Amino acid sequence: MSKMRTTVILRKASLKRKKNVRSSSQSKKLCQEQIKEELPRILTGKEAAYHSFKDLTEIHSIRANLLSWYDKSKRELPWRRMAVTESDLNKRAYAVWVSEIMLQQTQVATVINYYNKWMQRWPTLQDLAKATVEEVNEMWSGLGYYSRGRRLHEGAQKVMSEFKGEMPKTAEELQKLLPGVGRYTASAIASITFGQVTGIVDGNAVRVLCRVRAIGADSTSPTVFEALWMLANSLVDPFRPGDFNQAIMELGATVCTPKAPLCSECPVQAHCRAYQQVMKEQESVSKRLLGNTLSKISSTPDIEECENCSLCLPDKESWISSLGVMNFPRKAAKKPPRTERTLTCVVTRKRNAGDAEEYFLVQRPNVGLLAGMWEFPSILLEVEMTEKEQKCTVLDRLTELLGSSVTEKNLQYLGEVVHIFSHIHQTYLVYSNSLGSAPIDTVKQGETKCPPFRWVTKAEFQQSAVSTAMKKVLKLSSHSSTVEKLLDKDDKRVRGSEKNRKEQKRRKHKAPTEHGGRQLSMDSFFRTTVKESL
Repeated sequence: MSKMRTTVILRKASLKRKKNVRSSSQSKKLCQEQIKEELPRILTGKEAAYHSFKDLTEIHSIRANLLSWYDKSKRELPWRRMAVTESDLNKRAYAVWVSEIMLQQTQVATVINYYNKWMQRWPTLQDLAKATVEEVNEMWSGLGYYSRGRRLHEGAQKVMSEFKGEMPKTAEELQKLLPGVGRYTASAIASITFGQVTGIVDGNAVRVLCRVRAIGADSTSPTVFEALWMLANSLVDPFRPGDFNQAIMELGATVCTPKAPLCSECPVQAHCRAYQQVMKEQESVSKRLLGNTLSKISSTPDIEECENCSLCLPDKESWISSLGVMNFPRKAAKKPPRTERTLTCVVTRKRNAGDAEEYFLVQRPNVGLLAGMWEFPSILLEVEMTEKEQKCTVLDRLTELLGSSVTEKNLQYLGEVVHIFSHIHQTYLVYSNSLGSAPIDTVKQGETKCPPFRWVTKAEFQQSAVSTAMKKVLKLSSHSSTVEKLLDKDDKRVRGSEKNRKEQKRRKHKAPTEHGGRQLSMDSFFRTTVKESL
């Protein structure tokens, strides 16, 4: 019954969108005419013929095939249900906004759980606007790229304070007015929520468009980037812009993948220039093997037909036969991440002997990498240090933070933890220091040079706004502690066994005094012992 109800709701929503689109057919016609006028400004001459769509018939075919495939094959995702079933436009826009921000640089499988928890806690813009930055950081912990969550929070507060809770309705307004909302995110929200006829260009769409139109130049260059946006805007379906944009992203995520694409399952295979190029090459190889050089050659357009083209592969040698359609898209080589080494110390204490162990955390600055997140006391290494120098540096920092002298007695080196940020290859040199049962508290809280701090249990640590890197550090510390306990236990067992062996040896060599060292006869074993009266 619930399935039928959902189907009815989806159908009604679809009809409503079509009705709204027809009512603004004049503006859409103008939009299409504008696209036709602007396209030659980017794609000129043979470039326009080969890398754009040849006519409206081809465009209509791609739209129909892609939407038909999407309706049958799309994944059921929580934000898609919200975008269709939610009648309140502000709630719908908010749901799409949250999903699009979370999906930036993050896989769908990872996002689903975070998205559901987020929407349960803050189901509306009003709820999110009332939250604190600390609560947002805690909820975002482990998702990475933490500035996304903070900007989403800032955006919700801005909508409530400046726009009276009303979301901007167009891609242009969304991009201009909301922090952290770029061209792609704004277009996704506007098309999916409000039905604006605008294309989208994300990583998946880049891959699909580059393969369909055989665009082999650097996809991150301004020329190619603008060409892709023009292609996306000319291709988007005017009656179902939101669904079409989701369809092209879905195609890139599930079929036209970066590696091992499923070309045989692609709904737009017949229009894919990259696939045509692969088929032409295979045909040419087959003819050479069969010696059938006089056969009619395929009329499939060839990439060499574009001379001095700014969108083609750089040269003939750039084509790698073994890659097939994966020759597209091409990106410039990434700049290698810079290497950093950081000292970090896991400081623990117990208030009383029977209490749970607590961990000392400090808060990072409110700007920069991992802004506002919590971490173990850490010091970025500017120069190489010996282990002795590292220990001195750690002890000085702990003394500064804790407000009393910290000795080297319990300071131990645990090992290294490597974590890759988007632009930093970070190596943490991990130390530990147990303060035992001493109830030590910092006295530096009020000084500006010292960051805010807190003591947390292991369970509280997992709920705090800490990065994945710090969770790795804790894991190393916990593992080292477990190994140390096992070694202590084994050591005690060994010492106990050694003691028993010595005692047995002592007893064995000790002469029996009761019988004067004589060997007992068999009868003596069965003789009743008579106790002496006191």
